[in-house]
Amino acid sequence: MAAAVDTRPLHQDGAALEAISDAVDTVNIFKAMASSTTTEAFDSQSHFDAAKDKAAFRQYDEACDRVKGFYAEQHAKQTVAHNLRARARFYDPTRQRAEMMVWEAMEKLNTLVDDSDPDTELGQIQHLLQSAEAIRRDGKPRWMQLTGLVHDLGKLMLFSDGCCDGQWDVVGDTFPVGCRFDERCIYPETFQANPDFGHEVYGSKYGIYEPGCGMDKLMMSWGHDEYLYLVLKDQSTLPREALAMIRFHSFYPWHKEGAYREFMAEGDEVLLKAVQAFNPYDLYSKSDDVPKVEELKPYYLELIDEFFPQKIIKW
Repeated sequence: MAAAVDTRPLHQDGAALEAISDAVDTVNIFKAMASSTTTEAFDSQSHFDAAKDKAAFRQYDEACDRVKGFYAEQHAKQTVAHNLRARARFYDPTRQRAEMMVWEAMEKLNTLVDDSDPDTELGQIQHLLQSAEAIRRDGKPRWMQLTGLVHDLGKLMLFSDGCCDGQWDVVGDTFPVGCRFDERCIYPETFQANPDFGHEVYGSKYGIYEPGCGMDKLMMSWGHDEYLYLVLKDQSTLPREALAMIRFHSFYPWHKEGAYREFMAEGDEVLLKAVQAFNPYDLYSKSDDVPKVEELKPYYLELIDEFFPQKIIKW
């Protein structure tokens, strides 16, 4: 089986990446405390987290100091030009793309994580299984269970030459580029260091878009969400709601703060509800019991086969 990829990641400090990712999650946990969904089926109220102390995952003040520095860099560097370059690199026909089955990709990603995470000593496979199992326990559809299983696999971009330049374009809240940075983004004042801030076009309210153009028309800031969305949208049978969960799960300005709603088109309300329904399973599942990987593996291998009929994915 081909694995056309450097075995060492471009940015090898997986522990540092997970630390900043968890600090970002802490801030978003506090922002999400008042949120809930009350509709039926896949977007019904989550139950697995009802008794959890959502403030206990990390110390908020400590996270904020780290997170503010992270976002200062991210907001300064996530420009239209950078995002065009990132997509050109992703689609470059000369780029060597790893070819792996989904479970292999999970095992590959597991090598990024060590026991330095203060919220959990578990590796990436266990975290993905925690998310998937929480969704499964709440009786959500099989496609949503699988979405929980794969939602962080975009971090494999760390192993792909040229797909990222640092932590700032792998993790963190996401937002569209090419239009005015909304004040409801986290630490909005840090966008002033971005070359697109105040640009005649990119700094205008709608920028390169039109009102009601649809969420699929937005160029989202580059990171593991967008990377995985681009990988899976043509290589799986996951429904549109699942792809939205993957692409927009870090788009907190939209699904939590109500920003950028002017770009929504008919049908996008369903996607918004899907992302809001997925959010608790992403934020709050880390404190769950340690999954027994080998016991769960057969169930999830069958689930993977159901939605990835071609088996081998080009990453």
